[in-house]
Amino acid sequence: MSGLQKRDPWFALSSLTAARIALGRAGGSVRTETLLDFRLAHARAKDAVELAFAADALAEQLRAAEIETFRLETRARDRRSFLLRPDLGRALQESARAELCTRREAWGKRDLCIVVSDGLSALAAERQVAPLLSALLPALLGAGMSLYPIFLVPFARVKLGDEIGEALNARHCLMLLGERPGLSSPDSLGAYVTFRPGMHCTDADRNCVSNIRAEGLACGDAARQIAELLDASARLGTSGVALKLDA
Repeated sequence: MSGLQKRDPWFALSSLTAARIALGRAGGSVRTETLLDFRLAHARAKDAVELAFAADALAEQLRAAEIETFRLETRARDRRSFLLRPDLGRALQESARAELCTRREAWGKRDLCIVVSDGLSALAAERQVAPLLSALLPALLGAGMSLYPIFLVPFARVKLGDEIGEALNARHCLMLLGERPGLSSPDSLGAYVTFRPGMHCTDADRNCVSNIRAEGLACGDAARQIAELLDASARLGTSGVALKLDA
């Protein structure tokens, strides 16, 4: 048994969680190994926030799975403006909105628009989106739900889904984007379901499935939860605080 295990009776519990427990101390300070581990985790979180979104690579990955995609752009021109001006990530560029409205006629009215963005973690989108959609889309199509192409939109915030859904007059919007990285979860994906998305919607009007990643909520389990949310939302005609699912 190592010296650390001898000093910390709770040390064995640390194998069951990514939380920082049984860290011990050195006098009045944390141990050197604890400090170094914290700095490494903090650096990984910062890297996740600043990492460029490989949208073209993700589009190619989805096309290989026979999933159609369509690119849109927000008013945020680069990573810096996206981080400093959250409002820019909540709105489409005028040209992107105009193209969306033009394409709407060709696509016709459909049930669900799915929007994918890097948000605050490009790593999350790159790792989780393809396996999540591969598990989710067959269930949705099997239930008779019609889908627009998957919209890939770098530098987006959750609110952007309301504008896209309203422009398309979609019944539902599903927003998939990287969550703010934690010190043990730099690649966590969030999914936001909104019924009748529109510019009037607030966070109270959507349901969130969070922590989608291998060490959290696995993509297969997340796909089942999202499918259940969409089904219940369609049946009840609502989403957000008015919609609750039994565990």
